[in-house]
Amino acid sequence: MSDIRVASRYAKSLIELAEEKGILEQVQNDMKLFSATVQGNRDFQLLLRNPIVKSDKKQAIINGIFKGKVQEMTLAFFNIVARKNRESVLEFIAEEFQKQYNEIKNIQRASVTTATPLSAELRNELGQRLATQTGKFIELEEIIDPTLIGGFVLRVGDKQIDSSVKYNLRKLKNNFKDNPYINKL
Repeated sequence: MSDIRVASRYAKSLIELAEEKGILEQVQNDMKLFSATVQGNRDFQLLLRNPIVKSDKKQAIINGIFKGKVQEMTLAFFNIVARKNRESVLEFIAEEFQKQYNEIKNIQRASVTTATPLSAELRNELGQRLATQTGKFIELEEIIDPTLIGGFVLRVGDKQIDSSVKYNLRKLKNNFKDNPYINKL
């Protein structure tokens, strides 16, 4: 079974249990902390994926890092996954948990890439427009890319709107390459 499939099932079980116990928000924060720890520490990420290191060692390290920082239920979940020799899947479980949480809470992630930072007013207006179009709460991620020169690139789900100067210049360059006014000999 693929890691994504396994992660999806584990994440679903964790969400259902957290909802049942009424601690979904705390567990969601714990999973965000776990994801941030894995992405911020390459050694930890490699340790989780390393098949040579024994499961009990990985479990001890996970307990050492997260004990007292996460809910007892979340820590117990990490230990169960470690006992089943699936520590390498924990990273994917955290991602799947976030996706399923967003779906339950009707949250849509969107990213906007601009050449300069957006003003607070513009960020709020963009969030409101996206919320009315999608009918969901918008979690907006802002990315700064000076190579765009101007304009923006907006990604919502699997849709992308590229209204950047860089894109328009590239399009114009391609139009000049395919100039229909020049007779080809």
